[in-house]
Amino acid sequence: MTEEAKKNKEEFLSLLRSTNREGIEDLISFLENSDFFTAPASTRFHGNVESGLLAHSLLVYKIVSEKMKHTPVEINTPEDSIIISALLHDICKTNFYAVDYRNAKNELGVWEKVPYYKVEDTIPYGHGEKSVMMITEYIKMTPEEKYAVRWHMGYTEPKELYTTIGLAYSKYPYALMLHEADIEATYLFDV
Repeated sequence: MTEEAKKNKEEFLSLLRSTNREGIEDLISFLENSDFFTAPASTRFHGNVESGLLAHSLLVYKIVSEKMKHTPVEINTPEDSIIISALLHDICKTNFYAVDYRNAKNELGVWEKVPYYKVEDTIPYGHGEKSVMMITEYIKMTPEEKYAVRWHMGYTEPKELYTTIGLAYSKYPYALMLHEADIEATYLFDV
């Protein structure tokens, strides 16, 4: 783990602990005993490096926190809800990736085995809904947190769900803010 990743991990854990949620230490223990802090954020889209998931989760938190300060409508989401939902929106990627090897040419044109991340989904339960399931194994979530985490993928979900997503965002505007922060972290910062 790099020095930057260690610093990110300390900040991440400090933020989670600041919520004072019952069960948060059990959740942290789960994360500590998993690959969450070293896992990539994806295999090819963004943050496909060691500790990419950690960096992405922190960046989403920072972006959504800024968005909440400047939103054109009043959204009264408590800070602990922002921390929980933003930092844990992609907890479903814990123990989700594995390192494998493939042949690739190096800069000299010589074939060599190189590592890459592949998906090894042992709990095929979706994405947002899987994150909600995993979080609620340790702490209680508010309905707003559940909606935000469940629908953080927004309109990248199948088109058959678009009406449902729109209803969720109308009911809980913070869920839309989390989705936007996730997209911004992914496409504007590649993390």
